[in-house]
Parts: sequence; C-alpha cells; structure tokens
Amino acid sequence: MTDDVLVVHGGTPLEGRIRVRGAKNLVSKAMVAALLGDTPSRLFDVPRIRDVEVVRGLLGLHGVKVSDGEEDGELVFDPSNVESASTDQINVHAGSSRIPILFCGPLLHRLGHAFIPDLGGCHIGPRPIDFHLQALREFGATVEKRPEGLHLSAPNGLHGTKFALPYPSVGATEQVLLTAVMAEGVTELRNAAVEPEIVDLICVLQKMGAIIKVHTDRVIEIQGVPKLHGYTHRPIPDRIEAASWAAAALATRGHVEVLGAQQADMMTFLNIFRSVGGEYEVTDLRPPRAGQPGQEGGIRFWHPGGELKSVALETDVHPGFMTDWQQPLVVALTQARGLSIVHETVYEQRLGYTTALNSMGANIQVYRDCLGGTPCRFGRRNFKHSAVIAGPSKLHAADLVIPDLRAGFSHLIAALAAEGTSRVYGVDLINRGYEDFEAKLADLGAHVERP
Repeated sequence: MTDDVLVVHGGTPLEGRIRVRGAKNLVSKAMVAALLGDTPSRLFDVPRIRDVEVVRGLLGLHGVKVSDGEEDGELVFDPSNVESASTDQINVHAGSSRIPILFCGPLLHRLGHAFIPDLGGCHIGPRPIDFHLQALREFGATVEKRPEGLHLSAPNGLHGTKFALPYPSVGATEQVLLTAVMAEGVTELRNAAVEPEIVDLICVLQKMGAIIKVHTDRVIEIQGVPKLHGYTHRPIPDRIEAASWAAAALATRGHVEVLGAQQADMMTFLNIFRSVGGEYEVTDLRPPRAGQPGQEGGIRFWHPGGELKSVALETDVHPGFMTDWQQPLVVALTQARGLSIVHETVYEQRLGYTTALNSMGANIQVYRDCLGGTPCRFGRRNFKHSAVIAGPSKLHAADLVIPDLRAGFSHLIAALAAEGTSRVYGVDLINRGYEDFEAKLADLGAHVERP
C-alpha cells in the first residue's frame, strides 16, 4: 500500500491557477450514448480520470473503437461494429464503476440483450439499482438475476411508457433517457432529475437525432426514433471539482482561480461560499482581438482574511445544494466561528468521513435526526445523516485512509489545512474523479510527495 500514499505537509495556503475539464458526471454518460449512434461521435475536453478509462474499456469490449482525437482531451467513438462481450471479460470491470448499468438500454437496442456485472462505486449508502431495473421492465425488458450479474433481453423490443420516479434519481433519469430515445412510441418520465449534467446529456442525445421535451415540474417527454447518428460535443465543466478547489482555497486561507468553472451551474454553491465568508470573482471568457491574447473564463476563489461564519445548509437534488459539494465544504466549516449544521438528504451514509476530521481536531457531531427545514426520507430510519460542526478548530496532522472519492478529497483538504505532516492512504481513489490532482496541487504550491 506504500505506492498508494500521499505525504502532505500542511499549513501552506493554496495559491495559483488550475483548470477543470468536462464534468465526470456527464462525460461517462455521453460515452455510453455513443453506442446508440450509427456513425462516429466526437467528445472534447474529456478528463484523464479512472472512470473514463473504465467506460472506454467497456466500450472496447463491445466492439466500439475508441481513439484519441487531434485535440488534447478529444475522444472519437466508432460504434459500427457493436458486438456481444463475454461475461468473463465484462466481469473484469465488476466493482470498478457504477456506469455499466447504463449500458442496458443502448445494448438492448443494438444487440437485443445485455449483461451487467456487479456494480462498484463509492460506499456512501446502498444506492440501489431498483429504479433502473423497474424502468427497464416498464420498457419491456426481461431481467434475469444470476450469480455473476444481471442478464437482460427484450424479446418483443422496447416500447415507450409512462414512468414516475419515487425520487428524482440522476442515474435512473439517465437510464430512462438512454433507453427511451429509440424505444417505439412516447415515454413520459415524471419526477425526473434535472441536474445540469442531465440537461447536457439531453443536448448530446438531441444532437444525435433524439426528440426530447423538458417540461416544467420535472417532467421529461421522449418521442422514440428508429435510428440515431453520432454527435460532436464539448461538455459542461465539472462543477464538483471546481467547488472542491474553492473549498480548498477557503480551508487553507488561500487564493485559487479555477479556469473553466461556470457561474450558472454553481449558483447555489456560490451563495453558501459567500455566506461563509469566502470571496469569489467571475472572470468571463475574452476572445483574442487586435493582437491581444484571449482569456479563458473561470472563477477566482479566496479567503479574504478574518473569521469565517457558520451556516446551516441542506443537500438536495438540483437546484439545491449538491451532495458532492458538502464534504469539501465541511472542512472549511471547521474553521468557521459558531455552529454550522449540515443536513444530508441525498445519501444516507455520507457523513462517515467526519470521524477522520475529528481525529485531526475538528469538533463534529452526527445525528440521526433531520436537522433541517423539513424531514427527509432518512428520518427515523437510524441513519446518521445530519452534522453539527463547532468551530473554529485547529486541525493537526494525522494518518488518514480514504473511504470514497468525495470524502477522499475532503481528507486531502484537511491535511493541506492542518499543521504538520499527514499521510493519506488510498489516495489513488481520488483519480476516479479528479484529473491530475497531484500536478494541480503542485501548481498551487502545496507541499505533497509520494513516499
């Protein structure tokens, strides 16, 4: 495990400029969508992260030729020879990602059958795939559970349906979109997720020839079409990574400019960031003119000095405060005066990382009660899903073991903000969602090294 450790010498403010590329939560789904086309697709600004490599490998197993384009971060997908992959080949990827479940619809359309291995991803709650399977059955798929995974078929083809999600799940919404676009007839999805990444996926599918209407009140209507073609798309930037670096700037009393970050998709985060006492400035894109170089837009985040202020917030589906934003921000909240309250309503087991923060000197108590404005679906179910953070706390170095992707980055931020030298184990897990994070840390002046 010595090759999966990062030594972090904390106490130095992060200062400098980094860039975020396409959103992890869109790029991998757009890669799957390429399966549906009958001509090649091109995707730009693809980050070099492990999730992308997993999906690239799965596409290759199914006969999709994936190649690097001329531009850095460009991938080209040729789906002209889609084929079945063996169970053993697919199982090589079992446990490494949750993306395989989204292959179901496209593979049923292209091949008439699909196999999905055991799913991995971060351990932040059960995250059941029941919503996915129920939706696929509604389209006419037959699902057979076997020890090695799920075998799906569509003996009578896939047909449009009316479907209401019990919760606006992002993954289940993506499943319905990727399946409905070529299902015969019209599909109506109610209580759909409407995150920016979902809207961007709809843009990808529309470019491919899909007919999708987004109505008010979380209703999406999809008119199935008999065929789709390839797309050319540049995804929205990763708002989770952008917010993570913003929280790191705040926790370390630093100043970080995040090129590529977009204000519109981060408005809820920016409001909380400013309420805590952080400052930011949006720098708009400036094209080159009259011999002057252009400037890429982004957002500058910094700690203005003085004390940070406590806040109360609840995570929620979009347009609420994103669940993936809370772990990095909580590290900064340990430095705020007073009591901050975080009510996690999306994943029931997402506060386990606070134990490590407490070992570093933070004062965080977690509760089973809903410490928010309204009771959530985890109330009275024995999940510790609310946190009270008392601050400011002086953080000191510790040995940390990363449990999941977003908590891992919060551990890294804590080590950067703490006095002394920490050892962060399992750090390669961060590569699942943060491109070149060690190089970016070096660009920001952080003192980190592999032992």
